[in-house]
Amino acid sequence: IRLGAGNDFQLYHDGTDNHINVTGAQTLNIQTSGNNAIVVDANGHVTKPLQPAFLVKPSTQQDNINGDGSDVDVAFGSEIFDNNADFASSTFTAPVTGRYFFTVSLRFENADTASAYVQIYLKTSNRIIKSIQSTNVFSADVPYLHVHMTSLSDMDANDTCKIQLQLEGSGASQADVDPESFFSGHLVC
Repeated sequence: IRLGAGNDFQLYHDGTDNHINVTGAQTLNIQTSGNNAIVVDANGHVTKPLQPAFLVKPSTQQDNINGDGSDVDVAFGSEIFDNNADFASSTFTAPVTGRYFFTVSLRFENADTASAYVQIYLKTSNRIIKSIQSTNVFSADVPYLHVHMTSLSDMDANDTCKIQLQLEGSGASQADVDPESFFSGHLVC
């Protein structure tokens, strides 16, 4: 099947394989409901504009998180990008079943050495992934402490993912989450 001026678009079988051929400096757009789902440019670069992907940061510093051992939601109020609008109220909701790759980096300021540790949780509907950093090993309060974590997580459609932290120690211990922290994720397969 050849379409367009000069047969710009071709669908054919060569006896072994099936082919879609777009000639010249044209783009191939595969659409669903009138939206580009897969775009292949003339150089072969493939993008998926509707593929779930997000990058968020706190809008302000989350101050004086108490070291009483309770789980605290990290507030991510600034979206850098959110393809498909799947992130809201500091929570990502999976639009489809698949494997999602998440990265979180929390920058703590004034982490109290009175705390035994700071722990971050990547909580999905299916499981909890944890990362822990001892704080009582320092000789003084830590002005800047980074805790990072990545995970490839299985999620079903409508499962959720959010970040929580726990500061363990006496009730007087505390830490602040800096706005330079971030949380990102995307659908891998």
